[in-house]
Amino acid sequence: MSVTDREQINQRAETLLTQYGSSILRLAYSYLHNMDDAEEILQETLIQYLKTAPVLENEAHEKAWLFRVAGNLSKNRIAYNRVRSTDELKESLAAQQREDLFFVWEAVKDLPVKYREVIHLFYYEGLSTAQIAAILEQKESTVRSHLMRGREKLRSILKEGYDI
Repeated sequence: MSVTDREQINQRAETLLTQYGSSILRLAYSYLHNMDDAEEILQETLIQYLKTAPVLENEAHEKAWLFRVAGNLSKNRIAYNRVRSTDELKESLAAQQREDLFFVWEAVKDLPVKYREVIHLFYYEGLSTAQIAAILEQKESTVRSHLMRGREKLRSILKEGYDI
């Protein structure tokens, strides 16, 4: 590999990290509840992108590809951590979180993964149900159903734990 090739790869990695780094980190953290693991998922996602060099139609497709890879890597890490009996740490999400909604995001952590991921992508990342469906490779109606059920579960968690 020539010096020019390495420079181009490094430049591409830096661009991806700047554009999508915090979003990927937040997504991975929403699955793992552990900042160290989330940072590793971010690194693995960028490495996977650079290794495979996928040809993508546009920036939205690129973001969806990165989110899908990060989500899959996060799910794999959950299974790995479960096998190794690793305790999940109760760290707070440090990246751009509003203090007045902190307790809501803490309650979101208690939701099953299928509800937690759609709520995170919809509310925190601001993605549409169609975009979420593409990322998670699910039907849009399934995403809407998970959003509805996730909100119901979240409402009951908040009522029990926080008297809302």
